[in-house]
Amino acid sequence: MIQADAISGITITHSGFAGALPDPESWPTAADLDPIAFGVRPAHRVHGHAPLPRYVLRDRDHELDTALGQARVGGGLVLLLGEPFTGKSRTALVAMGRGPAGRRVFAPPRGTDLRGLPALLQGRPERYLIWLDDLDEHLGDGGLEPRLLAQLTALKVVVVATMREDAYDACRAQPGGRVLDLAHIVELAREWSPAERERLAGEAARTGDPRLISAVSSSGPEGVAAYLALGPLLWDEWWRARRADRHPRGHALVRAALDLARCGLTGPLSTDLLLKVHEGYADVTGMERESAEDALAWAVERRHGLLPLLVRVTGDTWRAAPFYVETVSPAQELPDVLGPVWGCALEAARSDAAYDYAEVAAKARAAFQRAADAGDASALHNLGLLADSLGERDEAERWFCRAAEAGEPQSAGRLGRLLAERGDGKAAEPFLETAAEAGDAEAATLLGKLLRQRAERWMEVGMEGGSGEAAHLLGDLWLGSHGAEAANQCYALAADAQYAPVAASIASVYRIWNEAELAEVWLRRAADAGDNRAVEELKEELSVPAGLDDQMEFFLHLAREEGGLHATNLGVLLEKHNRSVEAHTWYFRGYEQGDAYGAFRLAELCRNAGDDAEAAAWYRKAAALGHPGAKRVLGEARAPEPGGSGDQSR
Repeated sequence: MIQADAISGITITHSGFAGALPDPESWPTAADLDPIAFGVRPAHRVHGHAPLPRYVLRDRDHELDTALGQARVGGGLVLLLGEPFTGKSRTALVAMGRGPAGRRVFAPPRGTDLRGLPALLQGRPERYLIWLDDLDEHLGDGGLEPRLLAQLTALKVVVVATMREDAYDACRAQPGGRVLDLAHIVELAREWSPAERERLAGEAARTGDPRLISAVSSSGPEGVAAYLALGPLLWDEWWRARRADRHPRGHALVRAALDLARCGLTGPLSTDLLLKVHEGYADVTGMERESAEDALAWAVERRHGLLPLLVRVTGDTWRAAPFYVETVSPAQELPDVLGPVWGCALEAARSDAAYDYAEVAAKARAAFQRAADAGDASALHNLGLLADSLGERDEAERWFCRAAEAGEPQSAGRLGRLLAERGDGKAAEPFLETAAEAGDAEAATLLGKLLRQRAERWMEVGMEGGSGEAAHLLGDLWLGSHGAEAANQCYALAADAQYAPVAASIASVYRIWNEAELAEVWLRRAADAGDNRAVEELKEELSVPAGLDDQMEFFLHLAREEGGLHATNLGVLLEKHNRSVEAHTWYFRGYEQGDAYGAFRLAELCRNAGDDAEAAAWYRKAAALGHPGAKRVLGEARAPEPGGSGDQSR
């Protein structure tokens, strides 16, 4: 422990000794005191207004003026006593300023040795004020005590002090508190009387100061002084709580309540709503470190014994403390309410009759417009959603269009839906495609439906113009939507147009109708053309519900009446039942009527009979007619060498 004042040339000085007291000529006058510099807690700043609102007279001002007047005549201690945040410091400073002009004021820092004051002021004609805010910090050794107060009183010095009631009670029990017995005490209540509130309303009307105006309607038992002074303190505590090592989830829950109130939801907010909103604050990290229960407990704790940040309304509902909404959020640089929060607010207002949806929507529109003007494409989208929810379809379409042009895929999807709903499917398609490519499943589905409708329309045109391919594709579209009968009518037209790939689809219809024998004939045709699906289906065991004679009769009728594909199909059925000679006849008839598959089957018959040369000739005829199976065979087989035997085995 160092006991000497100087060691090795290092000088240690004590701040509290008589010589350290400043020259009284340098002390400011009572009229020049800056209230904030001399202990008044600042209110939130409002552009165009002074740092502090105008002072409103208190009921105890007359008693305080009387006590100060008596002290100016004979000296003494005047003590303004009250709970924290009652406005003691400002009330005392204003009262000091109402006194005789020119009186100088000394406001010593905490711990200053005051014992040199009598010697410093002795013989001076001026009268002085000593300002001891929070008097309990100026008692004890070197501080104010009865003998020093007597010396100052003899010099007609006025000591003006403030003190909290709990500190007053504690000091009265200590030896250093005996000076309190000599004080003229004026008590100041925290809650304002009706007369004080009437004067407050008058001052608010005269000055137009929004801080006083809000205090008229919103300050409660905490009193106007606390209402004005606590806001900045609580803002600071709440804002610093966002750090991961403090109360980030508590911060986010309060922010959710504040933001929802700014949206117009000033009534009860469910825990579920607060939890849903607070998770969306990506700039608040570390929330996983704090449970929801701990976060709520922190948020509802009363600050300075007076006010919480969140107030329980009833049951499991909450709201931001009204004073906090009105004093903090307008004054501080709060981040703009995020679009998803507005979405939650609008949804809650729409489903809860306690809120005026139109009012919330108007606030949302103004906020989205400001963001859109600043270049936020998502705000354009939100304006579209809002207009759509209000039934303003033209307005919604306009905003979605602007947002889509700005690269917002959600808006492209919404615009596509609006266009499709009004029957302009073609205009909707590019917007739906943009949204679909961005992962919008609903847009992709609607786009598919629109494209299918257009496809059906143009396939019908193609089918009516004689396109077998169009008839086939339209049949495939109709098989699921119009049924097998309608699809088969299209397939029949494709078959009449000699469109070979329709075979597998016709087989599908016959399988639906449980006509396995007929299905197999068409599958055989498709498989021989290289349709792998048909090859796999042929491997399945097919039942034959009808007799062979019935099937023969059916195909014979088609072959005689229409020929072509049907003649070849009859040949396939005959060959399957080992009637190759008859099959040859019908294959040839099919070939003569333009069916490439007839030539292919003739080639297969010749190959199976060991006549490779004849088979090759028929493969070439089938290939010439476009049969893919024949082209594949010819591509795989090697032509015999001139004069040689070649490879005839396949």
